[in-house]
Amino acid sequence: MKITAIKAWQVDLPLKEGRYSWSNGNFVEVFDSTVVAVETDEGLTGYAECCPLGSAYLPSYAKGVRAGLEELAPHLIGKNPLALNKINHCMDAALRGHPYAKAPIDIACWDILGKATEQPIYMLLGGAMQEDVALYRAISQESPEQMAEKIAGYSKEGYTKFQLKVGGDANDDIDRIHATRAVLKKSDLLVADANTGWTRHESARVVGAVAKLDVYIEQPCLTYEESVSIRRRTALPFILDEVIDGAGTLVRGIAEDAMDCINLKISKVGGFTKARLMRDLCVASGIPMTIEDTWGGDITTAAIAHLARSTPEEFCFSATDFNSYGTVTIATGAPQRVNGRMTAADRPGLGISPDFNVLGEPVLTIS
Repeated sequence: MKITAIKAWQVDLPLKEGRYSWSNGNFVEVFDSTVVAVETDEGLTGYAECCPLGSAYLPSYAKGVRAGLEELAPHLIGKNPLALNKINHCMDAALRGHPYAKAPIDIACWDILGKATEQPIYMLLGGAMQEDVALYRAISQESPEQMAEKIAGYSKEGYTKFQLKVGGDANDDIDRIHATRAVLKKSDLLVADANTGWTRHESARVVGAVAKLDVYIEQPCLTYEESVSIRRRTALPFILDEVIDGAGTLVRGIAEDAMDCINLKISKVGGFTKARLMRDLCVASGIPMTIEDTWGGDITTAAIAHLARSTPEEFCFSATDFNSYGTVTIATGAPQRVNGRMTAADRPGLGISPDFNVLGEPVLTIS
C-alpha cells in the first residue's frame, strides 16, 4: 500500500458559550481546525484533525498545521502508511520539531491501519480496557460566582470532574477555587489549572491559601523547574501539562517525582504513535493521565476516545469531549457524551466519516 495524496480542509468551530478564556487574559471565540485526509492506492483513506488552542498556548498555531503539512506531504507520497514507525521517522527527518503538524498524518495512518485490518483503533492500541471513559468539563475563566454557577449546571449533565481555568490574579483565583469547591459534591474532582499563568510567588500564595481544600493543582508556572518548586511546597495532588511535551520530559518528570498526574495531549506529542509510548510509560510508572488534545471537533474527540478506551481505568484520570463544546458537526459517527461519559466506536479505524458538505473544498492537495 502506498500514499497517493494528502489533503487538508480548514474549518471554523464556534463555541456554544461564545468564548473560552484561560490564563493571562487569553481567549478564543472561534477555533481554527484542520482536517486531514491521507489517500492510498488501495482505495483506503485515513482521516484526522488538528486544532491548536489559539497561538498563545503552546508552540503551535492553526496556520502552522497547514504550513507543516505542505512541508511534510511531498516526503510521504509513495510511502507505506501502515509502516507507522517509518512514517514518523520520515516526518522527523523532513521537519525538525512541530509535532502538532505531524500528528494528523500519524493519526490518519492509524485510521488506515484500522480500516485495512477491520479493527477499531482502540484494539490496535492494546484493546478495550474500559467500556466507556469519564469526562471532565473545562470551566472558562470568569468571576468566581459565574464559574460556580456553570459547575452547578454541568453537574446536571453528568460531569463529576471539573477543570477550573485560573492563572489570573492570585486573589481572584483563590476566590474562584473556594467558590467552585463549595458547590461540588464531596466525590467530585476539582482541578485548578493555571495554564502556566502564575509566577512562582503567586503560585506559592495560592497553594497555601487553598491547602485545606480537596483540589488538584495543575501547571502553575511557565517552566518545569518553577512548577516543580511549587510541587515541593504543597501536599495537594499535582498535575503537569504544557511542560510534558514528549517522552524525554515525561521520563525526567517520573524520575524526579515531579507530578502525580499528567495531561497527555495527542497532537502536542505528535500523534498516536508517540502518545501510546507515553501512555504506556505512565501506566508502567503509576502515573494517571487526562487523555485529551489542545482542542478540536468530532474527529479529535474520536481520537481521544480510542486512546482513552485502551487505557486502564485506574490510569485514565479523565478525557475530553470537545465536540460538545462547539456548534458545528464535521463528521458522523463521533463519540457523544452520555451522562458525563463517552466511548470509542467499534467500527474500523476511528469510526468516523467527515461531512464534506460542511468542510467544503480542500485548501491543500499534494499528490
